[in-house]
Amino acid sequence: MGDTGLPASDVDRIEAWRLLITTQRRLIDRLGDELSSKFDLPIEWYDVLLHLYEADHQQLRMHELAESLLVSRSALTRFIDKVEEAGLVERLPADEDGRGTYVTLTASGLETFKDAGRFHRKGILELFGKHLTDDEVEALRTGLRRVLDND
Repeated sequence: MGDTGLPASDVDRIEAWRLLITTQRRLIDRLGDELSSKFDLPIEWYDVLLHLYEADHQQLRMHELAESLLVSRSALTRFIDKVEEAGLVERLPADEDGRGTYVTLTASGLETFKDAGRFHRKGILELFGKHLTDDEVEALRTGLRRVLDND
């Protein structure tokens, strides 16, 4: 990294950050290519299906989905238009206040998610999981949770 004037421990942390970002980008690209070629499912759509699958009643309000996906509401609206056109999700009015909108999995979306999910999990384990020991996985989980909890 050259002479940064930083303590070695800080240089190590910056290198760890760069490795995390590079690894994440490469693996997301690989996993996304695999989902797209096998299921005609962009990885961003898979992420929507995952968040809905894990939610109560497999539905979320638009603002909740936007927060969980880390996107703006306006960007999500345009994005969900495409996923809805594909028949994987549908929008329903919120009964409790009549103003909000829920996004929910359709039967086709659920089936697609389950099929793609089995394949995707195998890919994660093959490309990522098999390279780490149990202790390394636990250290990584602990460290990343701490970062997120203090963000």
